[in-house]
Amino acid sequence: MSGPRPPVLLTAVRGSAALLATGCLLGMLGSGLVDRGTALAFGALVTLGELTRWTGAEGREAAPLGAAAALSYALLGESGGDPTRHGVAQVVGVVLAASLLGSVPHIARGRPVLDHLARRMLTVGFAAACFQPLFNQGTFHGWGTSYALLLLAILTLTTLCDAVLAAALAHARTRWPFWPLLRDELRATLGVGSAVCATGAVMALAVAVVGLWALPVFSLPLLLTQMSVRRYAAVRATYRQTIASLARATEIAGYTPVGHARRVAALSREVGRELGLSEAELTVLEYAALMHDIGQLSLVDPVPAGATAVLPVEEQRRIALLGGAVVRQTGVSPQVATIVERLADPGPEQPVAARIVRAVNAYEEKSRDAGPDGPLKALEELRLGTAGDYSPEVVGSLAMVLSRDCLTRPGAG
Repeated sequence: MSGPRPPVLLTAVRGSAALLATGCLLGMLGSGLVDRGTALAFGALVTLGELTRWTGAEGREAAPLGAAAALSYALLGESGGDPTRHGVAQVVGVVLAASLLGSVPHIARGRPVLDHLARRMLTVGFAAACFQPLFNQGTFHGWGTSYALLLLAILTLTTLCDAVLAAALAHARTRWPFWPLLRDELRATLGVGSAVCATGAVMALAVAVVGLWALPVFSLPLLLTQMSVRRYAAVRATYRQTIASLARATEIAGYTPVGHARRVAALSREVGRELGLSEAELTVLEYAALMHDIGQLSLVDPVPAGATAVLPVEEQRRIALLGGAVVRQTGVSPQVATIVERLADPGPEQPVAARIVRAVNAYEEKSRDAGPDGPLKALEELRLGTAGDYSPEVVGSLAMVLSRDCLTRPGAG
């Protein structure tokens, strides 16, 4: 039985990238490889960047060195004072070959590379098409200092197009709302993306004056920055694992079912995305969802199945306050503790993250052991409780997320 067909947008983007790559490769093979030394030098740098690519925060593929080298080659008009002779076709062909070579280890590990390569081909092709034909016609000769501003403008526009493309691809794959995805991509661009633009422009200008010796000199700072960002991402991953381990304390002690906190955290994050929360807000939401039951450790006798949603309001509030106190002792962000403390205080003043965790936790508890119709019945109960206990917006977003997953039971995962 064949799998589900990919969304139309994914097919269109991949098809466009494939057509561009095929056409440029055929054009490069037909005209031959010119300025081979320059092509090999930039190709080697792109390959190195792809080899050091890693999955950064929030699952983003990060290859700043490869991106800077590819964009620099697309905007290269001179090398050591001599005009270059390569055009758009050779730029795309060289970057494609180098990217494929650098992606071999990632492919061997089973990591997805298709969308990453498609974005790389389209963005590099766009930058080269904006620059190479006009430069070869002499349009930019005599621009002086404005020439550097031109390169930065082209790189900025290319980076914005890449952010839109990345958000559109993520929307097509996950069906998450487009505008929050685009906002997060643009925010990420302000970090490493700014360094990529600056390095790409500086490398193109430096190679034009001093030749290929400028490549290792100006790529080293970006490589060191990449290593630092990678270490920071590793620290964040360890931090999250520590929180997840602490959240399992209630499961080990028998207060909550195994996997309950993980399921609530995963579904809460999906609902948060549906509501348009930023990546930083989603991280805080996930941490609060993982630790939302930590206050149950103060109970003498465990609640049956850990279902706090059926407890009296005062008991829920006491557990939430104790949980917040425990969270504050762990060194986690005070925002997480505040959310945990406000879980039992429904109302307009309740933080959005607390509303999400409250509704998702109740849904998971009500649907977990309720049979095949459990998800529908649980969602209906939440809708009936929107007059006071649960936020109508959160319940509506929860219904949207569950409808995309065909009302999959959280307990099944």
